[in-house]
Amino acid sequence: QCLFIGIPSWVAHRSANSQFTGQSLQVAQSRISPTRWNSKRCSPIVMMVKPKIQFIQGTDEQTIPDVRLTKSRDGTNGMAIFRFDQPSVFDSSSEVGDITGFYMIDEEGVLQSVDVNAKFVNGKPAGIEAKYIMRTPREWDRFMRFMERYSNENGLQFIKK
Repeated sequence: QCLFIGIPSWVAHRSANSQFTGQSLQVAQSRISPTRWNSKRCSPIVMMVKPKIQFIQGTDEQTIPDVRLTKSRDGTNGMAIFRFDQPSVFDSSSEVGDITGFYMIDEEGVLQSVDVNAKFVNGKPAGIEAKYIMRTPREWDRFMRFMERYSNENGLQFIKK
């Protein structure tokens, strides 16, 4: 069995919610013979990506956040709030550019949000709060897979309150 990891989840699931109402097409069979795969020389390629968080694309955030999760009673939606005290992005932002969003990256792809707020104390940056909203059970499950990978990589523990 071949698994292809690294395809963004929206590509795999986009057709499930398609609004397409066009006509079906029939494609004529090709006269070209199908490619034959040599199973002894062909093996699946698995791309492993260390789970990471970025505020500036290409610059990994080194500070581990405090994460709070809420989920609706019916389980259809939820929100994650990430709080970073003295994030490393403040050290490098003048060198590489401005904060462009909140990016959670793993082998399945990228989850992103633009709901990012910096906190200042005495005119100096002190922290960042980022919110990620999940509107469907599928988005919740995808987020939880990222968090499991990120937690394992960074030693976070889940505490239910």
